[in-house]
Amino acid sequence: MRILVTGASGFVGRAVVENLAAQGHRVRAAMRQPADIFSRAVEVVAVSDLSRPLEWRPLLSDIDTVVHLAGIAHTPSGVSDELYDRVNRGATAALAAAAARNRIQRLGCVSSIRAQAGPAADHALTEADSPHPIDAYGRSKLAAEHAIRTAELPYTILRPALIYGPGVKGNLAALIRLAQSPWPLPLGALRNRRSLLARGNLVAAIHLALATPAMQNETYVVADPTALTMAEIVAALREGFNRSPRLLPVPPALLALAFKAMGREHQWDRIAGNCVVDAAKLLAVGWRPMTDTRAGLTAMAQAA
Repeated sequence: MRILVTGASGFVGRAVVENLAAQGHRVRAAMRQPADIFSRAVEVVAVSDLSRPLEWRPLLSDIDTVVHLAGIAHTPSGVSDELYDRVNRGATAALAAAAARNRIQRLGCVSSIRAQAGPAADHALTEADSPHPIDAYGRSKLAAEHAIRTAELPYTILRPALIYGPGVKGNLAALIRLAQSPWPLPLGALRNRRSLLARGNLVAAIHLALATPAMQNETYVVADPTALTMAEIVAALREGFNRSPRLLPVPPALLALAFKAMGREHQWDRIAGNCVVDAAKLLAVGWRPMTDTRAGLTAMAQAA
């Protein structure tokens, strides 16, 4: 296949490009700041900031498949609703329209589980749930999905859970730093379960989506098969640092009060809420995730 990968220098994009190139595909890696990070077999091209209109046709020349990863990631603050919409929805809609005109054979889009729900849910999330994003980021991702579905081209949409792997940033990076601390942590009583997704498992899902006719014009939630409690997540990270768990069983209600007192109520749902993602539909079409969550988290900590 001749594949355009957008967001190629990102946390997921780099792994996707390396995987596709290693499997013999001709890959065009689009990124804002080109760098010598790929093999010579990969064609690296510069693109402008997606907050401004972009001419997609040159990027799609001689391309039959697109993996769309570029966009603004979720952040607690600092990004306006309008910018989320312009980049995540607007740029995706323009790409989908151009891809349809160029008769692209498959557009694979990595969306987010936040297009479907907030940071916590009272049941296991599946594709059958009606999407109810609760913030501008999630709404922009859902709108981008709609733009793809209405563009009249073959597509597959993946909604990944929180992705982890060496070099991860954001909330997981902060949790890694916390786990690295030698001090006991008051998280032993947190039995809420959360789904995570190994970066390598997501790459496998993307490759499967591009190669499997049955996945055409379908949407899939993506997560490692086993959800872990927050206590188990921290214990796996601490194992990677050769530390014992040292998790104190402080009642969650007391922790909630402490978060409220610090003005960090928005973080509490991400730590103490349940967010289980059921990827049975993806498993049924042949997805075989190779990384176990506990082992993957431990390996990530070891590489930190």
